[in-house]
Amino acid sequence: MGTDEHPNIRRARFEELARAELIEPLRRFLTRRTDPATADDVLSETLLVCWRRFDELPDDAPLPWAYGVARNCLANARRSRHRQERLAARVAAVAAPQEDPDPAGSRDVVLHEALGRLREDEAELLRLWAWEQLTPAEIATVLDVTPNAVSIRLLRAREKLKAEIGKFEAGAGHEQSEGGTR
Repeated sequence: MGTDEHPNIRRARFEELARAELIEPLRRFLTRRTDPATADDVLSETLLVCWRRFDELPDDAPLPWAYGVARNCLANARRSRHRQERLAARVAAVAAPQEDPDPAGSRDVVLHEALGRLREDEAELLRLWAWEQLTPAEIATVLDVTPNAVSIRLLRAREKLKAEIGKFEAGAGHEQSEGGTR
């Protein structure tokens, strides 16, 4: 991808790549990690960065590289949101957040609770592996680490997730046994 390429040809190539390989996987990637409005904003920012750095996109695997860009853009959006929230807290009195009711026994709730108990880097590693179905080599590209490091971290993260799910389910089972059966 040369910089001497005609701008219209370069643009057409990027648009085709974005439509064919990037937009929908990136949209799913972001929607799994944040609210829909933020996902749309971050998707736009991610595509803008990919366009600006089009010459750096690897020809053989642009999606893992774009996932790395999306992670960075999402982290920037989260930092910005946290700054805005801190400022709002200083300006106005903020009521304590209301807890969401737990839809008893939902497998999704158990999984999200367990993921929430892991360190953010462990949870992200598991999401890349399970939700995005990336290989350790592709995850290594996203996280900018070695595939060996990914394999080791993935093994440990899976063990921690399994333990957290076990704790959550054991706690739920304990509560049910005290309450009796119907």
